[in-house]
Amino acid sequence: MAIERALAESFAAIALANVGTPYPFKLDQVIGSDADVLAPRALHPVFHGSYDWHSCVHMHWTLARLLRLHPDHAGAEATRRHFDATFTPVAVGGELATLAGPHRASFERPYGWGWLLKLAGELHALAVDQPQATRWRDALTPLANEFADRFVGWLPRVDHPTRAGTHGNTAFALLLALDHAEAMQHRALVRLIGERSNRWYGRDRRYPADYEPSGDDFLSGGLIEAALMQRVVDGCSFSDWWAQFEPARSAIGHWLEPVRVSDAQDPKIVHLHGLNLSRAWCWRRLLPDLAPDQRTVVERAIDTHLAASLPAATRGDYVGTHWLASFALLALDDSAN
Repeated sequence: MAIERALAESFAAIALANVGTPYPFKLDQVIGSDADVLAPRALHPVFHGSYDWHSCVHMHWTLARLLRLHPDHAGAEATRRHFDATFTPVAVGGELATLAGPHRASFERPYGWGWLLKLAGELHALAVDQPQATRWRDALTPLANEFADRFVGWLPRVDHPTRAGTHGNTAFALLLALDHAEAMQHRALVRLIGERSNRWYGRDRRYPADYEPSGDDFLSGGLIEAALMQRVVDGCSFSDWWAQFEPARSAIGHWLEPVRVSDAQDPKIVHLHGLNLSRAWCWRRLLPDLAPDQRTVVERAIDTHLAASLPAATRGDYVGTHWLASFALLALDDSAN
């Protein structure tokens, strides 16, 4: 599905506003001493807007992606000025200095790690056609390398995936990281993602979709798992894996109807708008591998999920608008992988 220019400009406007909004900001920080109590801008010279670190990262991915889709959209020059001012070696060095501090080995693991690599991969692709992005890509590269190294060090120690539909979800982070690893030909990370994914998910059977969603999910644990396995399944075809994994007919309906968001001003309940958008993203990815008789039902589900939650990406309370445009862009842009 093509992103129309007007919608791209709407997403860019909200993303630019968000990355330039310093407060409120939710720090992810273990404090070791009084010296650790610093303003977000001091701790995170690049990613100190958009309510929290990881949202700031993926709102920058949104901006970079929109530059690739519509290089001359209304907010494109403002976006380029922002990247020029923000993505500098000095600022990224500040991010690395914070990351190297004590008690920060698991900072933003794995959600923020995956999004940082997704952003780095997007800047790499953008630089191919827009040379100005080369310096943004190069500035961010040391931080991307650090998180890639952290993935490589962490994954062999993980015996069990996290299946929750929130930030700890392992499959979502690996799906984002895989895009970067393949683009950068990071063979060790590609291999680890494939090995661990098949170990964790390869034998899953009749996924209990009727247990979803939990009250503040923004991911479907089952659909995200399927989207990852579509990329990495080993020992059989994805169709064979899906035939074993697919929920029972009575349960799969939980993935086909959008979830009601009872209070979009609540910072946890509003996650359910993200759930609707990420379901649409996963279903769109899975669609080519589904049986023909399933596709019509799933296409209808994609449309209803988008209708339910796409408006929330650019309208409503900041607890939603500081992050939802990224999930809307994933859902709408087939090539965002």
